[in-house]
Amino acid sequence: MRKQFVMTGFVVLMIVLSGCANQSAPDNTPTSSQPANHADMDHSASGEVPKGLKEASNPTFKVGTQAIIHADHMEGMNGATAKIVGAYDTTVYAVSYTPTTGGPKVTNHKWVIQKDIKDAGDKPFEAGSEVVLNAEHMKGMMGAKATIDSAEKTTVYMVDYTPTTGGEVVKNHKWITESELSVK
Repeated sequence: MRKQFVMTGFVVLMIVLSGCANQSAPDNTPTSSQPANHADMDHSASGEVPKGLKEASNPTFKVGTQAIIHADHMEGMNGATAKIVGAYDTTVYAVSYTPTTGGPKVTNHKWVIQKDIKDAGDKPFEAGSEVVLNAEHMKGMMGAKATIDSAEKTTVYMVDYTPTTGGEVVKNHKWITESELSVK
């Protein structure tokens, strides 16, 4: 009887341990449904805009209106309804950089604007230019050396939206380009 009790206990212990082995802790690594390199993106931000940034005089999407987002900067963004909370005329950049906090290189991060680059002045940068970032859209971005991947003069928008995947409203997301929005 004692031998049978020990064997039963052993089998139960093995079942419990095998169940634990199949569970894994979240590792914050982007999954195939999450845009690569954007797991550390700050979802909500202050409504503060860089000093000297000019409001758009005649934006396609007026402040207070709604639009549909056609971008996947973060999980749940593509297809979400956005409320426009700011519209600004500037040069927008996709950049690649290595975070100051370590980790893998972030490639083609969308977007930083002219005022998000240290000592930028008013003259736009060209693709291939080396710059220092002066924004904290993602952990490790502030002060990182970056390469400009692309540049475009356009209207950028700060938006509030509820992710299509559910969850809380993302407030003051910076930045969405005009080409990434459509009329609701």
